[in-house]
Amino acid sequence: MNETAANAAGFIGMACIVFAYWYITSRKTPNPFVQHGVNLAGAALLTVSLLVNMNPASLVLEGFWAAIAIWGLVKALKARAT
Repeated sequence: MNETAANAAGFIGMACIVFAYWYITSRKTPNPFVQHGVNLAGAALLTVSLLVNMNPASLVLEGFWAAIAIWGLVKALKARAT
């Protein structure tokens, strides 16, 4: 992947994370699948960018961001099943 495409992925990922934050702040009862799904997509896209333009601290942050989003999705799936 070239640097331009990696930067584009990073900007789209950043937009996803900003949108998710806006979404949970603007809703009384946000849909956890939207919230965590968009956060996970954002973390994945930012990770793609960081693999080309390495920043170890940000890469670790995105790993935690993705893990928390996955945890939130699993909790939402379990809540839906009950």
